[in-house]
This record gives sequence, C-alpha cells and structure tokens, in this order.
Amino acid sequence: MKIVFMGTPEFAVASLKKIFESRHEIAAVVTAPDKERGRGRKVTFNPVKEFAVKNNLRLLQPETLRDEIFIDELKKLEADIFVVAAFKILPKEVYTIPKFGSFNLHASLLPKYRGAAPIQWTLINGEKETGVTTFFLEEKVDTGNIILQEKIPIDDDDDYGILYNKLMKVGAGTVLKTIEKIEEGNYQLLSQDNSLATPAPKITKELCKIDWSKSAVEIHNLIRGLSPYPAAFFYNKGKLYKIFKTRVIENNQLIVNSLQNSRFSILNSQLFAKTGRGILQILEIQLEGRKRMTVEEFLRGYKFPVD
Repeated sequence: MKIVFMGTPEFAVASLKKIFESRHEIAAVVTAPDKERGRGRKVTFNPVKEFAVKNNLRLLQPETLRDEIFIDELKKLEADIFVVAAFKILPKEVYTIPKFGSFNLHASLLPKYRGAAPIQWTLINGEKETGVTTFFLEEKVDTGNIILQEKIPIDDDDDYGILYNKLMKVGAGTVLKTIEKIEEGNYQLLSQDNSLATPAPKITKELCKIDWSKSAVEIHNLIRGLSPYPAAFFYNKGKLYKIFKTRVIENNQLIVNSLQNSRFSILNSQLFAKTGRGILQILEIQLEGRKRMTVEEFLRGYKFPVD
C-alpha cells in the first residue's frame, strides 16, 4: 500500500515507525509547520518531523490544510490511503483524495471519549478499561465507522504518562493491522452509537486546580489523569504546589484525628490531605519553581504549613 501519514507529536511516531518498518511505502509525511519554542525562541522540529528527516521521507508542512498547492501535491502522490494519528481535523477535500479513503487512530474506545484529551478523561473518570480505535474519517470529528478496536485494562498505578505510552504502542500495532485489513478487504465496519458518546474536551488550567470538597477518589483520579503534565495543583499559604502521585487512605483513625482541625497533616514524614469524603496521602509533590520529588524528600528540605 502507498501511504501518506499525517501526525505531529510523539504519540504518532510509533505508528509512523511501524509503517516505515513494514513492506508498505510511505509516499509522504504531513506534519504541523515549525514553531519557535523555549526562551530562546529557537525553531525546533516536532517528533514526527524528526523521524521523517532522519529517515529521508518526503515531508509536507502546510500552513493550512485547505491550501490548493498542498491539495494538488497530495493528489499527485496517488496514495492508496491516508493514515492520521494525533493531527489536525482534515477537511473533506483532503480526506476523500485517496482510493481507500483516510482513517484515524484515536486513543479511546469510541464512541467513548471523543475529543482532544481522551487518555486524560479516561483516567479522570476512573475507567478500568480503555484502548484504541481506528475509524474512517467523516465530516463530524471522531464519528466515522470503526474498522478496528484493541482493548487494554487500566492498572491502578497508571497515570497519564504511563497510559499514553501503553496506548502509543498498542495503537502502532493496530494501525498496521488496519492497513493490512483494508488492503485485503478483510474487515467489517461498525457504526458508532452516538447515544453512547462521551466528550473528552481539551484540558484547561481551571480543571487542573484541585477542589478539596470532592471525594478522595475523585481527586486521586484527577491527579492520575494530569500526571506528569500539566499536573493537578493547589495553593497553600499563597504558594502553588503540583501533585503527581497519591493514595486513597481507608479507615485510619490516627490520620483522621490529625486532620480534625486542618486540611493537611504530617505524620512520620508522610503528608495527608482531608477531602470532602475520605483522606488522600500525597506521595509526589513539587513546589512552584522547584523540582518534582517524593514527599519524604520534600519534607526534609522544605517546611509545609499544615495549620
């Protein structure tokens, strides 16, 4: 199969690499334009561009996907299919170009978690299972007919970073299987039940702020869903703290007593927080402007106000 691959972040690289190492031909890679990054405003390559340049793949970086020159270039490639992973929303005049259409890799079990942040919301909502979906592109975002789904369990210790890596690897294999099924004509499409759809909107700063009136389980899941980036945070005595790892504490009267008159308590170099329902042990923390560390390390070097 002759393929045009479209993607930008690290999540897409695993799929691009899988195709590159297969018997299929990559006619071109489409990725976002270069951006100035960091304090020095240096132009750096995104992960997909880095891979494409390193492996001498033809690269297209249109400013807009409706650009006529770009669309003409795509048509001249005469690709069999476009493969999309973590990229922009394609206009109809682009995704309908190839003979077999265009399919997208999505990091959830559609129709659950349609939107920009499916991995984060899967964890924030306390799901026990997730996976990846490949589907043919249609005009409405994330609504096309499903080609393949692969499910994986969510472990109790999984956070956004861990689950991202798991789904990236599973997704790469699923992309290759999807290409081969389309080539062979060996697949059955499954339409999405829109009544089962759940949103996964972009993560905002407001969402990242911890609301201690919520339950320990809810806050714990929020922290998992935002760790390591952008990370859930709270203010204590005017200082901002980010939290990366926690544990829900069950029925410990000594800790309960220590939290009677305050939000936080320190016992045996351990930090606990009272929530709207239950207690949370904070395991990894970062004071603004400092590095991330375990609470034991943190308490050796910093005073954390608990009154």
